[in-house]
Amino acid sequence: MDQAQRLREIIYSSKLQRSNESEATPAIRDARIITVSSGKGGVGKTNFTVNLAIALSRLGKSVSIIDADLGLANIDVVLGLVPKYTLSHVIRNEKEIKDIILNGPNGIRVISGGSGVMDLVNLNVEEISRLIESLEFLNDDSDYILIDTGAGLSQSVISFIEAASDVVMVITPDPTSITDAYAVIKNIASEEKSIKVVVNRVDSNKEGQNVFHKLNSAAKKFLNVELDNLGYIYEDSNVKKSVRSQSPFLLEHPNCLASRGVELIAYNIENNKTFTGSTSGFTKFIEKLFKAN
Repeated sequence: MDQAQRLREIIYSSKLQRSNESEATPAIRDARIITVSSGKGGVGKTNFTVNLAIALSRLGKSVSIIDADLGLANIDVVLGLVPKYTLSHVIRNEKEIKDIILNGPNGIRVISGGSGVMDLVNLNVEEISRLIESLEFLNDDSDYILIDTGAGLSQSVISFIEAASDVVMVITPDPTSITDAYAVIKNIASEEKSIKVVVNRVDSNKEGQNVFHKLNSAAKKFLNVELDNLGYIYEDSNVKKSVRSQSPFLLEHPNCLASRGVELIAYNIENNKTFTGSTSGFTKFIEKLFKAN
């Protein structure tokens, strides 16, 4: 029996078991998976992810974050949390998923990927089965699972982006940020994938529109891909202050310009039909991530 067939059986068996266990309870959730990435580091991707999670939680949603950035795993730093265990411990059967979850503000949950993210491409079927069951535990308790990937074109980054139908690219007006984001989009673009763009650190809506237009025009002309403009976040000194105090700016400075930008983006993700129609849930994400489709 080939591995793809075995993986399908694992997913089906796990779904059936969860369904049987929940007969007397409300329907099992199928969390919306959003992969947040960027072409280069230093564009505010992780800070955006954390504050987006808080904004979505304020809309009444249950949100989990998987920190899959091996090079600059900074979600714990932004939140002032110290991860003792990571997904690597789950994969090695040393810990259960509930043992490695960190509780963040507003009820958000944080999972540190650790070296387990890099190991994803080399797991055997037994390890994949264990990881799928663990992630399904997270799925059952989440409306959204945000995956903060590394920047650039590493294998682990591309694996997560290719598996997700919902991708948010964070860019800034810096020309290198735009060109590096284009390079990532070139590698992951497909008809079934919704690629959304957030322009961070803009001085005005006009600047944000111009930056998005540059990237979108190149994507349409050379890749035949239409990007979605998810919104802009203004340059705001309160963001740096919050990073230094290890507290999200949405909590420290709820009325600042950056906070308002993130809140609008969260509203668009949850309520604007332009940004909700092309998404698929956790099960499809898992199938793609482990090449089971």
